[in-house]
Amino acid sequence: MLFLPQLLEGAVVTIEVTACASVLAIIMGFAAGLARLSRWWIVRAVTVVYVEVFRGSSALVQLFWLFFVLPFFGINLTAFEAAVLALGLNVGAYGSEVVRGAILAVPKGQYEAARSLNFSHSRMMRRIIIPQAVVAMLPPWGNLLIELLKNTALVSLITLSDLAFKAYQLNQATFRSTEIFSMVLVIYFIIALGMTGIIRLLERWFGRGILYRGAA
Repeated sequence: MLFLPQLLEGAVVTIEVTACASVLAIIMGFAAGLARLSRWWIVRAVTVVYVEVFRGSSALVQLFWLFFVLPFFGINLTAFEAAVLALGLNVGAYGSEVVRGAILAVPKGQYEAARSLNFSHSRMMRRIIIPQAVVAMLPPWGNLLIELLKNTALVSLITLSDLAFKAYQLNQATFRSTEIFSMVLVIYFIIALGMTGIIRLLERWFGRGILYRGAA
């Protein structure tokens, strides 16, 4: 327990990075997923470039590029900003395929029913398609956000004082590896367990919403 206060300080930074990067990932995932379904080829083309670049290269290299290379172009990011951008954009690229797949998986009859009711495309997506797709998206999104949490350990390499960075510092100073990294393992597990619980609550909430609409 001697090291717990310092590890908890690092855990707070890890949670902050995870939360901010998760918000960015969800925004980018939805934006790119919907853009992949656009009728405009230029929108689809730009989105494909984003998705393939961030899925086809290492998250660590992306992190280093944002932190070490962008300053040569006059853009200086703090370690926290670079961490949030790299992780959020990386996971958002994977999430875009989750969004696109879930929307395409909605039965065609739902589209036909919306058209028969003279719904506009935007209203159909907002009121009928996306609410049903969200239920299918949540489990894979949960997995992606857990992966994002685990990838926050990379940000220690740009000197951000997250949980992994604090653990490394303590281990270098004391060489009590078993005690330190066992505590780190437990802390990561507790954070991941909390995220899993939130996702399951959202699944129940959105699931009840779909059942309510169906009953109505």
